[in-house]
Amino acid sequence: MIVTADSIVAHNTNRRRTPNGWNTTFIGKNRGTLQEGEQAPSSEGVYPMAFLVEKDAAAVVHPHFHSADQYQVIVQGSGKLGVHDVASVAVHYTDAYSAYGPIVAAGEGISWFTLRNAWDPGARYMPAARQELRAARAKFQHREATCGPLPPLTDRELTALTAPTGGAVIAETPDGLGTWRYTVPANGSVAGPAPSGGGGQFWLVSSGSASVPGGALLPPQSCVFVGPEDAAACLLAGPSGADLICMQFPKRAQD
Repeated sequence: MIVTADSIVAHNTNRRRTPNGWNTTFIGKNRGTLQEGEQAPSSEGVYPMAFLVEKDAAAVVHPHFHSADQYQVIVQGSGKLGVHDVASVAVHYTDAYSAYGPIVAAGEGISWFTLRNAWDPGARYMPAARQELRAARAKFQHREATCGPLPPLTDRELTALTAPTGGAVIAETPDGLGTWRYTVPANGSVAGPAPSGGGGQFWLVSSGSASVPGGALLPPQSCVFVGPEDAAACLLAGPSGADLICMQFPKRAQD
């Protein structure tokens, strides 16, 4: 199950105003896009979710947790995520039932992708949900992992690339959690790690452009989901090269 989302198409068709910012759906449904009376997707199995959150200056998202594993990727602006200073491109991972935050936008606001490999019904805010969080400790560990900021390569830096490079920016764990950055010269290609080692992967085009074999060229801030049953993804850089982030989820507890 390989799913791609073009950032230009997503912004033109799925961007919607919320009471405290903007939200753009890229892949899957989320709590904000379910229609009245529509049944939510099953929480069992793999269900990719990707959406972009845009917050205004000084906006605050209070500490909370989710019932699904989650990546957040800062792609514009800056601020604080818990104790971490974040800016583009910072990657933040939390296991299900791992509380984090607050997220505080700086003066220029902040935008981030939320990426999940399973359905999540929405945030549980602290301290109101503290008892639920304590009860989940019997099954779920608390884990956070971060890296960055990793500023996207400029056009000049992309043009100067002569060979693909890649390496871990969050070291892979025994259960498959890991994040890698790849830089690829014009019209080059790169293969990522086998997704069978984890619970599926999201790829983000940080700068330049890239495509999957047979697919359309994807501009910056586009994303690709690769399921855990798929072969290792091969991404092809466009005519200006590509700066790519690959984020792999750990194997799910029920897998």
